Amino acid sequence: MAREILEQAEVYWLTTVRPDGRPHVTPLIAVWLGDALYFCTGPNERKAKNLAENSRCVITTGSNTLSEGLDVVVEGEAINVSDEARLQRISDTFASKYGTHSWHFTVRDGAFHLEGGGGRALVFEVAPTKAFGFGKGERFSQTRWRF
Repeated sequence: MAREILEQAEVYWLTTVRPDGRPHVTPLIAVWLGDALYFCTGPNERKAKNLAENSRCVITTGSNTLSEGLDVVVEGEAINVSDEARLQRISDTFASKYGTHSWHFTVRDGAFHLEGGGGRALVFEVAPTKAFGFGKGERFSQTRWRF
């Protein structure tokens, strides 16, 4: 069930650490491919700058109600992906999941480029080192997975 949540969610929340130690949280789109989550960001965005100094991060997704659903928290290290064959598979997965109208990435120079005038976007892989599931509804539950 947790894998399905990670595959099907449309919005994820990324938590990184600023250089002064304060947390930084931002929503983003992502895809689950193989056994990892992938997201992209501009090289000058705060999350990219944070990850350049400290690659450890947390990605969360789930529902915003207490009456049903499963929230999933993934801990891991964000590793920059620059292999173009791999980037193309990730780009194809983004297109399959989100459509090509708003999120169509081309691959070149070891990064994504948003078609239609977008700038360069670094792609990061987060393979879970630890994950938590929080079930909601009639019976609340907690589960922890280690990888």
